[in-house]
Amino acid sequence: MKDNKPVKSPPMQTDATPGKHNSGLNREIQAKIGQQLRAMFDEVVQEGVPDRFTELLRQLDTPVEKPASDNTKDEGRSG
Repeated sequence: MKDNKPVKSPPMQTDATPGKHNSGLNREIQAKIGQQLRAMFDEVVQEGVPDRFTELLRQLDTPVEKPASDNTKDEGRSG
């Protein structure tokens, strides 16, 4: 009787150097994609951040002070 063990296939052979990420795109193609993306989004970058977003970010950066009564609410209670 034969054992029904799965047969392991050999590791896939690739042209990539081990340890290096190979995206499949040469530097020329990557540079062209970068140029196209910059051209598409340059106008958006030039617009800047709307004032309401700047204010929201400022509020998020400001530390929130908790009232002293909130710190003592759970004291003496066991959970």
